[in-house]
Amino acid sequence: MSTDLQKRVVIREARLEDDAVVGELLVEAFITQYAKKLPEVVYTEERKRSLRDVAGKRAVAKVLVAEVDGSVVGTVALWPPGAPGSEAWLPDAADLRHLATSVEFHGQGLSTPLLEEAERMAREDWRVSAICLHVRRGAQGVARMYQRRGFIREPSADLDTPSVFLEAFVLRFAR
Repeated sequence: MSTDLQKRVVIREARLEDDAVVGELLVEAFITQYAKKLPEVVYTEERKRSLRDVAGKRAVAKVLVAEVDGSVVGTVALWPPGAPGSEAWLPDAADLRHLATSVEFHGQGLSTPLLEEAERMAREDWRVSAICLHVRRGAQGVARMYQRRGFIREPSADLDTPSVFLEAFVLRFAR
């Protein structure tokens, strides 16, 4: 990330007034990225509704946003251990999902401060032992990004659903 962008980005918790923008950001980012890298992936209206349900996510998870010059341009969600909808397979682990940045910020490192804050929150505020996450099979670039941050592949926790195969990764914190 450029020094200029680093100075301009603010990471904060999402608020009610952010819900619509975050929902559209998620839909646009997921559709755009997967269309380029995995053209066979189709986003149903049901999946788009789920991505747009930011209020529902905020009710059970911490939704963070990245703001640049007052505009929301990135997001990530972190479910605490045992929260409804969490896909974490370890009992004392947070579940990280829905990392996305606005298309105009793709490739500029904006995911780094979002992940840093989510990891800090899980480790320091919640004091969990790990963060679990899933990546769509075939999204090698996404998987490599998490692996560079220390996430390790955990095949025993893969999710094979009728619509998608998700590969599991875990970041364990030293205790």
